[in-house]
Amino acid sequence: MDIMETIREQVEGNPVILYMKGSPNQPQCGFSARTVEALMACGERFAYVDVLTNPEIRANLPKYANWPTFPQLWVNGELVGGCDIIVEMHANGELAALIKEATQKES
Repeated sequence: MDIMETIREQVEGNPVILYMKGSPNQPQCGFSARTVEALMACGERFAYVDVLTNPEIRANLPKYANWPTFPQLWVNGELVGGCDIIVEMHANGELAALIKEATQKES
């Protein structure tokens, strides 16, 4: 399977997926850490991919997403954005509503 297909399957197969550096328990950069903190505060489960251990995804996701940086949060197959956007959405309450809606559709 080609890497773009793999990315598409991950994005479409998970209601909430975060492409980040490291893992939620051990983020490897400050931007990933702040994004995970905002996501975890929503209280819902989410999938993640560590781009540091997946160099092919790290190289190709920016082309797929037309978004050059990590982390990247995808909800219901749509790119929501990176750290600044997620932290801002968390601060104004939009993130929790978006994540809750996406995860409830799944169950």
